[in-house]
Amino acid sequence: MGGDHAPASVLRGAEMALIRHPGIRFILYGNRYILEPLLQDIPQLKAASRIEHTEVVIAGDDKPSLAVRRGRQSSMWLAIESVKDGKACAIVSAGNTGALMAMSKLILRTLPGISRPAIAALFPTLRGESVMLDLGANVEASPQDLYRFAIMGSAFARAVLGLNRPSIGLLNVGSEELKGRDEVKEANQLLKNTNVDINYHGFVEGNDIAAGVVDVVVTDGFTGNVALKTAEGTARLIRTYLKDAFNASPISKTGAFLATGAMKVVKDKLDDRKRNGAMFLGLNGIAVKSHGGADAFSFCHAISVAVELVTHHINSRITEEITGTDTQPMPNYSAELAQVIEGEVD
Repeated sequence: MGGDHAPASVLRGAEMALIRHPGIRFILYGNRYILEPLLQDIPQLKAASRIEHTEVVIAGDDKPSLAVRRGRQSSMWLAIESVKDGKACAIVSAGNTGALMAMSKLILRTLPGISRPAIAALFPTLRGESVMLDLGANVEASPQDLYRFAIMGSAFARAVLGLNRPSIGLLNVGSEELKGRDEVKEANQLLKNTNVDINYHGFVEGNDIAAGVVDVVVTDGFTGNVALKTAEGTARLIRTYLKDAFNASPISKTGAFLATGAMKVVKDKLDDRKRNGAMFLGLNGIAVKSHGGADAFSFCHAISVAVELVTHHINSRITEEITGTDTQPMPNYSAELAQVIEGEVD
């Protein structure tokens, strides 16, 4: 029920995903009286789905703490709980990001050896695509958090991009060893000296992201979210510039017609809908966040990400690589979660 165009875009996206992955089935958590009339026009999806009725919905502007305390019967909470209970392999939602993260952490908990989950998604590059994390789950990250993000990102790249040995870079203000915050420099040393079999490249800078210097870019959630929004805004800016330029005069329009094939290639490469679907890596269950403004095609891709992660047993891979590593012990966040439930913090 979440997202700017829900539930129609969600259902149409599920219909597309069913064509792409014929074996999948859906549990639709939401208002039966809204969903059933829409499903009448999508018979294939109706046959592959069942509805779990609830009239409680988390609004896009609800504070995470409020959503956690009052949303126990919401479509979002019940959908996450279905993953915990083994009724579903994954949850895909275009709803409130903060609420989805808070509920997912509370219900699913983290994997063994993981202290904080991270949001991971794909970035377009000159070489194809790269994985970047964290994209907003943690405003700050300790050296140990960044270290674990790197291992999780490597497993994600192998599952989604099909890479045997993805290269990993730690985002910094420069490539020199002495540059950057202490947390980043310490994480660099942890990654260089790890006993886990990963392909660590070293520091990368902001301009290296689009260049595709590495397959996995690791950073804290504050920096990662700024980079993500900047990239999305730049892509929209380029599309607008091209459209305005080709409509500026009759000659420009003729040029646009002659360049139709090339422009389709550019448009396809800049289409962020094909990269929709960010996973909350590190949770004991698969939760994929779709962009709130997702259309049907975009939501279909988010479902495909979930299918790939389930198929490639992403959490088993992460657990195998994280368990037994030589980093410092994790802090215990159970007290922090309890405070969220009681409303003491957001």
